[in-house]
Amino acid sequence: MPIEQSPTPTNGRKEESILVLDPATGKQLADVPVTDPAEVHAAVKAARAAQPAWRALGFRGRRAVFATSRRWLLDNRDRVIDTVVSETGKAREEAVIEFVYMVTAMSYWARTAPAHLRTRRVRSLSPFVLGRTMYTRREPVGVVGVIGPWNNPLINSFGDAIPALAAGNAVILKPSEETPLTGLLMREMIRDCGYPPGVFQVIPGAGATGRALADEADFVMFTGSTATGRKVAARAAERLVPSSLELGGKDALLVLADAPLDRAVNVAVHGAFFNAGQTCTSIERVYVEEPLYEEFVARVRELTEQLTVGRPGGLGTADIGAITYPAQLDVIDDHVKDAVAQGARVLTGGQPLDGPGRFYPPTVLVDVDHSMRCMREETFGPTLPIMKVRDAEEAVRLINDSDYGLQANIVARDTRRARAIAARLKAGAVTVNDTQANYLALGLPMGGWGQSGLGVRHGAEGIRKYTKAQSVMVNKHPMRRDVHMMPFRASGYRFVLRLVDVLNGRFRSR
Repeated sequence: MPIEQSPTPTNGRKEESILVLDPATGKQLADVPVTDPAEVHAAVKAARAAQPAWRALGFRGRRAVFATSRRWLLDNRDRVIDTVVSETGKAREEAVIEFVYMVTAMSYWARTAPAHLRTRRVRSLSPFVLGRTMYTRREPVGVVGVIGPWNNPLINSFGDAIPALAAGNAVILKPSEETPLTGLLMREMIRDCGYPPGVFQVIPGAGATGRALADEADFVMFTGSTATGRKVAARAAERLVPSSLELGGKDALLVLADAPLDRAVNVAVHGAFFNAGQTCTSIERVYVEEPLYEEFVARVRELTEQLTVGRPGGLGTADIGAITYPAQLDVIDDHVKDAVAQGARVLTGGQPLDGPGRFYPPTVLVDVDHSMRCMREETFGPTLPIMKVRDAEEAVRLINDSDYGLQANIVARDTRRARAIAARLKAGAVTVNDTQANYLALGLPMGGWGQSGLGVRHGAEGIRKYTKAQSVMVNKHPMRRDVHMMPFRASGYRFVLRLVDVLNGRFRSR
């Protein structure tokens, strides 16, 4: 994901406030005060004070508050969707997906947190701990700092706060300076739904605000660029606090020769152009086995040319919305120009549209190779470079020829073969005959390999990361003295050595 913590003004930013603009129209939406480092310190202090009471509510108490939040979301559905659309410029359907995810997540984490975080009995085969009761238990880390991105201001910002809250933590959200309004709306929801004051706070700001939060939180959840993620991880390591990072991606699609063509085309087009390609799990490069290549390319071009680009209105008014982050438009255009300069052909699209607003049409590129930026660097825009390969072996080699490893996708009729190929791909997630649907499976972990991040969202690991593990051993019926205790006795340790020999199948004569 590209850098959203820019040190220079991009969205009408001033030192004291953030001027929020609609990317689709250029219209001013709001002027939001910036949170300075001193205010961040006060917010963390308030969160620490509020967290014990929130933890003491227990899973049942927090579940009741989450149920109220879910009702609030449903009652304010259009307002939530309108806010996401206005500050991102994305198609309304894409904001609907964010809303659906949020309602589902509120229910999922409230329902599953007790099972994921329950006390677990531990058993040991060691004879040296016979008679002991052993278990592990989990405690919330305390104050979780969430630093969110601009592309999905609901899913990847407040969405990361939900499991942290469900685990009993207080949360401070630093939304992207490009899209702070959705986070502020979630703060309003929290106030309306009976959360203790200080348990969830929103601190709008740019890089300085994010750095101040990373300097004080007990856990940092960051979504953004690999470059900024390294800085977040380094600061967390210096402080010896945990962090979780969802970073950049260059996700690949492999279309095998036996692939159902209609499905392959729809997976490619949707995977590449959903949210105008501004999704960490967007398909950014496609490898097609030679027998299917020509027909696949023709069908992709045909479907892409049917997509509409423009200012989002009601449902069905636009397929491709605006480019949210101003500098991203230049990155997209540079990648396309670089590819063309090195011999790639543009089949459709290929240059920014005239204003108002920031729009780039869905662009299909062919005759591409790995010397081109569009095949190696994260584009984060509506481009679909397609490369012909001799066979799956060549495709696997090319897919793995990347610093990133967030997600990969395969389309094939023979799903047994696809599974075998999936096991060879260097990616934290793989879908077969799907794209991005795995993100809605909240029980399935989602995280990147390599330069794509550390840690996961979703699944048991997605909530346990917000907790500290404590192991407990209880000796209910202790002897007066164990054989290994001081003062050391030779007879006792000879017995220990004989026991080790017996347990390992070695029998020594005297």
